[in-house]
Amino acid sequence: MKRSVMAISLAAIVVVVALSLFLATRNPVTSATEAPSPLLGMAAPALSGDRLGGGTLNLKSDLGHVVVVNFWASWCGPCQVEAPELSTFAWQERNKGVDVVGVVFDDSVSAANAFAAHYGSLYPSVIDAGGVIANRFGVTSPPTTFVVNAKGVVEVTLLGPVSAKQLREVVAQVRS
Repeated sequence: MKRSVMAISLAAIVVVVALSLFLATRNPVTSATEAPSPLLGMAAPALSGDRLGGGTLNLKSDLGHVVVVNFWASWCGPCQVEAPELSTFAWQERNKGVDVVGVVFDDSVSAANAFAAHYGSLYPSVIDAGGVIANRFGVTSPPTTFVVNAKGVVEVTLLGPVSAKQLREVVAQVRS
């Protein structure tokens, strides 16, 4: 009896260790799903307002560039996964005619500032007071990303956490 309890205990420990190693070494999912949107092929809705950290932001000033518009929130788990990827993408594309603009979705300014500081946000974000911008874009939950071509037309909508690699591929398609 004592021997079978020990064998079961040892087997349970092996299973727990194996599961822990699996979870610790797997890569987080950062592959958003391309989704239909009534905005596809249409001019991007107005996006302007107060920037997180001060100043103002207006999407019209980015005409001539491909713009990645990402709706995010500090309380959103998938947003936490994609935040480093978005910063990496923004940094890599900063001088290549691609701009990244974040939109703070249903979040407090203090929490959004803390999130941006923690994840080292390398792109500007606009504060969406009252969800006006989210309503214009039809966003119901973060993370949601739109890719707008250089003429200001929405080309792609992505739901879920994006990766820098995925964004590079999508932007390349938008440019072609």
